[in-house]
Amino acid sequence: MNDLLKKFERYLLLERNGSEHTAAAYLRDIRQFCKLVFEDENFSDFTSVDQDHARTFQVKLFEEKISKNSTLRKLSSLRSFYRFLLREGDVSENPFSGLSTPRKENKLPEIMSVNAIDLLVNAVESYQLAAPHKKEEDAVFAAARDKAMIEMIYSGGLRISEAVNLNWQDCDFFSDAMKIKGKGKKERLAMVGGAARNAVFEYQKICRSLGFATSGANPVFRNRFGERITARSFQRNLKNYLISAGLPAELTPHKLRHSFATHMLDNGADLRTVQELLGHENLATTQIYTHVSLRRMKEVYSQAHPAEIRKK
Repeated sequence: MNDLLKKFERYLLLERNGSEHTAAAYLRDIRQFCKLVFEDENFSDFTSVDQDHARTFQVKLFEEKISKNSTLRKLSSLRSFYRFLLREGDVSENPFSGLSTPRKENKLPEIMSVNAIDLLVNAVESYQLAAPHKKEEDAVFAAARDKAMIEMIYSGGLRISEAVNLNWQDCDFFSDAMKIKGKGKKERLAMVGGAARNAVFEYQKICRSLGFATSGANPVFRNRFGERITARSFQRNLKNYLISAGLPAELTPHKLRHSFATHMLDNGADLRTVQELLGHENLATTQIYTHVSLRRMKEVYSQAHPAEIRKK
């Protein structure tokens, strides 16, 4: 890796206290800039980049039909990179500052209904037990683990990365709380609901029968070899469960987090509480869920109010 990129990566991880996932995303955006503008992913002469190159990158992203929000994020990555180089004295100006950018699109997050989540959970065991060439012991373990993961993500509004990084010592089942290490390594408390607690207890019994430790700094969610499960592995399984349940296959683990927030607001939770539970730094980030709830209320109103029914 280029020395300037190495310095930037260290800055993201150590000074900004960012995660490896965040640092990798920044570096990926920088490499895409190199590839699109200089046709060389390993381009390293970052001190020669000027505003014309920055504008070219923006045009290339448009030609590649990259969404506005993704374009904004990529330009922000490059702006942050050059802000760092400017601070370090490696460049004399930031070619990405003052660049005219598209307005962010505030798309409403997709959510799953409570019924859809029930269908999803119920599809896990039937899919695993029907999977060909799989030992029954492995199928029972995978089903219990994935049911517990789905319930924990939905119960606590967790990101998939937060769920896979959970250790047993982070879970307090006496107070029904989880200590979550979120973005920027910030800690927060998330709740464990009754359905999630029961699912984890069932999974825990199977872990113990297989000789997996269920205390201390050991991972909660493992693969059949006893190693911490990866986000990609769970996402792959989730897609199969969605198809098996007759639900859209493009739904992601993050939709469970969106659903948690919306269902909480639908049932009377205040915005500040939901903000704390999600670990959002700004209330404005959480407020988008109020628009989802309003949309759902309008749908229910149009289906149930006598005057609206008469129109139909």
